[in-house]
Amino acid sequence: MSPYWSYYEPAKPKKVENGLKAKSKRGCIGETWWSKRWVKTLESFNMGARLTRGKSYARKGQVISIDVNPGIVRARVQGTGSEPYDVVIKLKPLSDAEWDKAASTMASKAVFAARLLGGEMPQNIEEAFSESGLSLFPSKGRDLKTDCSCPDWSNPCKHIAAVYYLLAEQFDCDPFLIFKLRGRSKEQIMEAMRKMRLAEAVEEPDGVSRSSQDAREQFKPLEECLDCYWRGGGELDLLEINPRAPDVKGAVLERLGQAPFYIAGVNLAALLPKAYEKAGKAALQRATGETESKEMQ
Repeated sequence: MSPYWSYYEPAKPKKVENGLKAKSKRGCIGETWWSKRWVKTLESFNMGARLTRGKSYARKGQVISIDVNPGIVRARVQGTGSEPYDVVIKLKPLSDAEWDKAASTMASKAVFAARLLGGEMPQNIEEAFSESGLSLFPSKGRDLKTDCSCPDWSNPCKHIAAVYYLLAEQFDCDPFLIFKLRGRSKEQIMEAMRKMRLAEAVEEPDGVSRSSQDAREQFKPLEECLDCYWRGGGELDLLEINPRAPDVKGAVLERLGQAPFYIAGVNLAALLPKAYEKAGKAALQRATGETESKEMQ
């Protein structure tokens, strides 16, 4: 912070064209539990009225840009000066060993992978971190290192607080930004979980894992299996099917995003979830022998 008193600043900030505005017009900022958790954590640090002023800045659209990278957030916020202020927020990334511990716990619970693939943050995901003595969210004020080029001595100032609140709304849209801030991308997390679940899948009945060579033989590429693809093996006699509804509705559709097709001006991806839900219910009813309900007719 520059060594000048904040009262040298004019009262009203300079208006910003096309600034980042909070969706929330009043009350709390953040819609999902994880963004609310972020805000609740910040508000528990007793930052006082600066957070309130920061919320006002966030709603006015004074934040010009936010860039989230591992361990650091950089933003530009227009205050009362002629030029925007530079804001930096640092949160120490987890080490590779710490991420391996957390990923191992997450991989042991299938619902975590299902919800993350569906763009949701599992409600109890913090347990995966706390079991390893870690925390996904900052647990105390000094976990966050902040700086702003404005002349206000207060830290955090209203410019930093505005970025805090808009980060919450960005977390609403993409929960993986929280992981990115902690040092891992979505792709890295999902790949780590996939490998760990695969390792569990190829474990022998006596608890001894097969070698990587055995694993590769167990899961051959499709090109090597074309000649026997449609033949049933003896393993099918032992196969038990227990159909159930998915943990997260439309997870695959969420991951695929918008479709390149439109029907009556509506994107196909927006129409498919209900159709998939009805088809899924019908399949479950047929598999379990239940009578089709009026809702499905």
